[in-house]
Amino acid sequence: MTQKEFEMNDKLASIGKKFLIPGDIYAFSVIKRGNINATYRVSYTSDEGAIDTYIFQRINTYVFKNPVEIMENIEQVTSFIEKKNAAKVSLKFRHTKDGKNYCYDDDSSFWRVMNYIDSVTFDISDDPNVIVSTGEAFGQFVMLLSDFDGSKLHETIPNFHNTGKRLDTLFSHESIAPYEVLDVCEKELRYIHEVANKARKLSDKFLAGKFPVRVTHNDTKCNNVLFDKDTKRPLVVIDLDTVMPGMAMYDFGDAVRFIANTCHEDEPDVRKVSFDTSKFRAFCKGYLGQVKNILTKDEIDSLVLATFSITIELAARFLDDYILGDVYFKVDYPGHNLVRTRCQLALAKDIMRKYDELQKIIEETVS
Repeated sequence: MTQKEFEMNDKLASIGKKFLIPGDIYAFSVIKRGNINATYRVSYTSDEGAIDTYIFQRINTYVFKNPVEIMENIEQVTSFIEKKNAAKVSLKFRHTKDGKNYCYDDDSSFWRVMNYIDSVTFDISDDPNVIVSTGEAFGQFVMLLSDFDGSKLHETIPNFHNTGKRLDTLFSHESIAPYEVLDVCEKELRYIHEVANKARKLSDKFLAGKFPVRVTHNDTKCNNVLFDKDTKRPLVVIDLDTVMPGMAMYDFGDAVRFIANTCHEDEPDVRKVSFDTSKFRAFCKGYLGQVKNILTKDEIDSLVLATFSITIELAARFLDDYILGDVYFKVDYPGHNLVRTRCQLALAKDIMRKYDELQKIIEETVS
């Protein structure tokens, strides 16, 4: 080991002791998946010679300002799921001597430890079976938590999917932005203004109490599902840092917005951007197979609109960051956020072109 590795080994060992992990560290490695938290795979040898493996994470408290509330949400959700789903694979977090599922180290860094699940993930997939399974995983997440009172959870990121507020924020910054900035994105702003009322409709209804308060994941990408290495069947939904009370439809919309886009989120040639209806159908098959008897008719009827709305919301966030000078999203080059905006708006326009077809797919899937 290098000196740096020795120091990290000692750090992980001290964290392991706080979480009452028996034995000694056998090996550890850095897991590079994810851009926010520092994640380590840590293996211990027991007195009997067995090897037990855990996931250690140091939480980025600059990004996640309320880590204790995040862990309180995770504790409620994972314990609830495990009680209902005891025979299946589930996330399990270690606890300290005083019963907490987190700890601080000597440097005041915030840590948690969970079980290691031997599995595979997909950043994106064109395999219809994987897409169906992804939908099934997120649908089962809703199903297992359907009788959990989502209002009991902390809103750790206030107004995270309040589309109306996101749009209002963009428009307020537009009103004070320099002309030379606005001139470059004039077409994008004009379109967002045109569709603003449609885009904010669901979040306004939610705030008015017209939809059930669900437990929402808020980062429903394919790579937040662990799959069995051999069968490619879904095992468990992970990355619960953004679990909050919210609308089930927005989790659905965010998932298909990502998985059915024929391009990356920063494709500069918007002529290549389209919404793949076959991938949408595959995701619907898995998702609605789990929740069609749980979601209300109004929720099911709103799934396509939610897909459009959250796409506009993300476009507005990218454009707002561009106007502000790229202060939130990491960018690789000047104008990156504007490219992202245009990609999302192209996707939103294609969703609107295919709106009736997508509604029909929903109706056929639930019938």
